[in-house]
Amino acid sequence: MSDIFETTIVCDKCNKKTNKHQLNRNGFKIRMWECPSCGKIWEHPADKQSQDDFKKLKEKEFQVKLRMVGNSYTVSIPREIIEFEEEFNRELSELISLSMEEPGKVSLFLHKRISRIFKTPKIEEEDEQDMDEE
Repeated sequence: MSDIFETTIVCDKCNKKTNKHQLNRNGFKIRMWECPSCGKIWEHPADKQSQDDFKKLKEKEFQVKLRMVGNSYTVSIPREIIEFEEEFNRELSELISLSMEEPGKVSLFLHKRISRIFKTPKIEEEDEQDMDEE
């Protein structure tokens, strides 16, 4: 099935061919068309819908139970969150990253891509070694 973004759109105000653009808004790739004459912008409907779905999910507060399993505690991730991630064909890892941000705040990362952020201390260690050598 072809995507609407592959078509040419003509501005309904000035009858000019629009230019295609992409921008990254809050982690979402938004495809759009812009009229070079009047500046009117049309966002891709599927991209706009995805961003709207995320906003609704983000505003929702989930109450989940903390359970003891063996020597560890577990928290269930609501199905809505997992289904949202799977809808975008994002690869979910069986091992997820968890970090203590501050007292009372824990962050959970579902993507392998994001977990690379935690590898930055190795770079800092290399910088410290370079400083020691000087």
